[in-house]
Amino acid sequence: MGGNYYDHRPEKESAVLVGVIRKNQSAEEINEYLEELAFLTETAGASPAGFFTQKIEIPNAKTYIGSGKLLEIKQFVVENEIEMVIFDDELSPTQLRNIERELECKILDRTNLILDIFASRAKTAHAKVQVELAQYQYLLPRLTRMWTHLERQKGGIGLRGPGETEIETDRRIIRDKVSRLKDQLKKIDGQMNNQRKNRGKMVQVALVGYTNVGKSTLMNLLSKSNVFAENKLFATLDTTVRKVVIENLPFLLSDTVGFIRKLPTHLIESFKSTLDEVREADILVHVVDVSHSNFEEQIKVVEETLKDIGAGEKTHLMVFNKIDNFSYTPKDEDDLTPVERENLSLEDIQQEWTAENRNTMFISAKKKENIDQLKDTLYQFVKTVHAKRYPYNEFLY
Repeated sequence: MGGNYYDHRPEKESAVLVGVIRKNQSAEEINEYLEELAFLTETAGASPAGFFTQKIEIPNAKTYIGSGKLLEIKQFVVENEIEMVIFDDELSPTQLRNIERELECKILDRTNLILDIFASRAKTAHAKVQVELAQYQYLLPRLTRMWTHLERQKGGIGLRGPGETEIETDRRIIRDKVSRLKDQLKKIDGQMNNQRKNRGKMVQVALVGYTNVGKSTLMNLLSKSNVFAENKLFATLDTTVRKVVIENLPFLLSDTVGFIRKLPTHLIESFKSTLDEVREADILVHVVDVSHSNFEEQIKVVEETLKDIGAGEKTHLMVFNKIDNFSYTPKDEDDLTPVERENLSLEDIQQEWTAENRNTMFISAKKKENIDQLKDTLYQFVKTVHAKRYPYNEFLY
């Protein structure tokens, strides 16, 4: 099992998406979350065919949602011949089994879906090992008899004891596989670490941000390279590092994997060496999609993830991208209701964010707007770090 848990058929599978509205959450917020889940579903190659939400204080320990809502979903699944149901949260092994038994179709949770996308995106040996390890760690507690088709490893079959069930053998196989993948990853992480050390003391800049904000497009622009970029989630899994020279000052620029709300823990653990590029960078360029209706929350998710991986206090430049894609609804002068987020112009947002943080820029990587100003600012940032590291290299400046 080197890739996805399920084989995708050539035709698109239909999926129903399910989200719960928690205390202090609005219906608008959950709709935003389900839109992101729909984008994830499409990225994975399936087609969203319906949305269901339920307001609950605490998720049901057995079925996550209430029995009435489950029945409603079941009727929709049967009537529309839906092939899978995807939940916007991670389900426990018990919930997964019970829901599957009730709905009689394939059940995925958010974690499983993201892992599936990562598996399809992994191109290098390093990314494949990282994703495979995360998949097996997710799979192990959820193992049921449906997984007995797993390929038998030599070591696994030899370990089968008298009266041992197939499922126990499968667990042994997976534990062995996890152990081997961890060893493999340790070796790769060691090699990556050596590569980083061999780069010397050149200033390191890392592009970070929510997934699909245009980091790879910006990387291509600044480094004159050709990093894969497209309008899909997680287009970049492997960290790409390029040498960039602005004026006469060289530095290393890395494009890293995009963050997302509820990024699976197993992935953060597996992608340690990829995230080390962020931890060891001197400067972070936090790229934001200003045209996204909920960019403020995406900023919060990125900042929290950076804190979680120990990179929250680093020097960073906030770059609001996609100004060419920005749109808003001007408020009628006679309208006395409070100004909403969708009524703010780009100028309003610029004033608000520039007042709070002087290290803020507004650009369009696609249309190459304000890129010279970005280069100038980046040059000043790199120069400051370089001057501290090499105080006697005045000739550079």
